[in-house]
Amino acid sequence: MDLSIVVPLLNEHESLPVLTERLHAVMGAMGVQYEILYIDDGSTDPSWAAICKLAAADARVKGIRFGHNYGKSPALNEGFIAAQGDVVITMDADLQDDPDEIPELYRMIKEEGCDLVSGWKKKRYDPITKTLPTKLFNWTTRRVSGVMLHDFNCGLKAYRKEVIKSIEVFGEMHRYIPFIAHKEGFRNIQEKVVKHHPRKFGRSKFGFDRFINGFLDLLTITFVFRFGRKPMHFFGAVGTFMFVVGLFSTIWVVGEKLMHVYLWHEPAPRVADQGLFYVALTSMVIGVQLFTMGFVAELVRRYSPERNVYRVKERVGV
Repeated sequence: MDLSIVVPLLNEHESLPVLTERLHAVMGAMGVQYEILYIDDGSTDPSWAAICKLAAADARVKGIRFGHNYGKSPALNEGFIAAQGDVVITMDADLQDDPDEIPELYRMIKEEGCDLVSGWKKKRYDPITKTLPTKLFNWTTRRVSGVMLHDFNCGLKAYRKEVIKSIEVFGEMHRYIPFIAHKEGFRNIQEKVVKHHPRKFGRSKFGFDRFINGFLDLLTITFVFRFGRKPMHFFGAVGTFMFVVGLFSTIWVVGEKLMHVYLWHEPAPRVADQGLFYVALTSMVIGVQLFTMGFVAELVRRYSPERNVYRVKERVGV
């Protein structure tokens, strides 16, 4: 299999016939063996019926249906597991991504040896309430991740098969697939300016909470890649520092009292009346708690089950 197209979707039944027709036209002209994988993320409209109809008409169209809306990351992860092509291209089902970009994305992977090619919607047809936060999100992600892409959240991306078989996308981490791939050792990550079209059917799934969650996910993934395999190195280090601060503060408070009594022979202030005593006590308690948290994190990491928890309800052609 030369090429797999993975399309996660939610309530996009009107777009599916149009998108499928355009994909067949583009890839038919390329002369490659291909498959189209639709991942229905718990749609409540007739999207699954549309997928089944398209699959019945052409065996190259396949579908996976979730029993509930789990999010784009689990949908992509399931699509990556099922994909058989040497090159895997992801795109959205709302017709805002242009199938005419596929041949060049495919060429960049096959001929230029790219591990991942990310689309850049340089000219967007979205309201400023969406484009402005997107620019802020991408700027922050570039600075934190070190991966210099303009549009991390573009759904139109191309991957070598080895990339998508080597990574796991969970939670809401689909925004950071280039970051994840880079951390897994796939360093040839390129960018391509792609066309962006206005939405024709349905409504956007965009919400402002996406940017709040996106920032939190960025912190999470940064922590996971740095300390995910060695959580004790983080919690233990911070816990030790806090405990040492508390211990030396306690020694200072007690030592000062002893000096007043035995060296200077004068009334000593009560230990409990000094603010430093409570700083010392709090630091030592927090230090012990962080140390304990580090041990628990090590146990959880060692014995944790799969992180992707979702239920596939139906499959067609897969």
